[in-house]
Amino acid sequence: MDTFNTDAPRAIHPLWLRATHWLNAVAVAILATSGWRIYDASPLFDFQFADPLTLGGWLGGALQWHFAAMWLLVANGLAYLLLNTGSGRLGKQFFPLSLRMLFVDLSAAVRGHLSHADPRRYNSVQRLAYLAVMADSVLLGLSGLVLWKSVQFPLLRELLGGYETARHVHFFAMAALVGFVGVHLAMVAVVPRTLRAMTFGR
Repeated sequence: MDTFNTDAPRAIHPLWLRATHWLNAVAVAILATSGWRIYDASPLFDFQFADPLTLGGWLGGALQWHFAAMWLLVANGLAYLLLNTGSGRLGKQFFPLSLRMLFVDLSAAVRGHLSHADPRRYNSVQRLAYLAVMADSVLLGLSGLVLWKSVQFPLLRELLGGYETARHVHFFAMAALVGFVGVHLAMVAVVPRTLRAMTFGR
């Protein structure tokens, strides 16, 4: 039984996992929509996001929302990582990860034959996706730190290729995260009981 699970023994997901999951969802939604408003103030590419998709109303307001959600994501992400590690769930759920099993599960997913019989266990595609999101979130945070405190972190800025390159890294890291959310929501639509499990634990 999970050391940190405060639910009944038969719960699919412990309470702490559900709480951090939904807090992450709130943080990502705020970061993305406020980030789009910040992007519109100084676009990198030849397009802008429509106002109804953005949060903040103006650049100053968007920055306030963005920074608030940033701290929420960092604190919640650390809690998620520490609880996963302390409970032993990190090693049990995300590893081992082999190329052979990844190929098998990916082939099954493409054919629509990937099993979802046990929502307590992640298949190889899910393991890779969640690990990639964790790495992407770290990159998002580091590049965001350069954009926020460029003078204070000159080494980090140079490692990311300079301020302008960091802007591109931050944009594409957020695009990858939003893309993951889109695929994640599509999978929830295919297997709706996963939403119930993540909400109520069963």
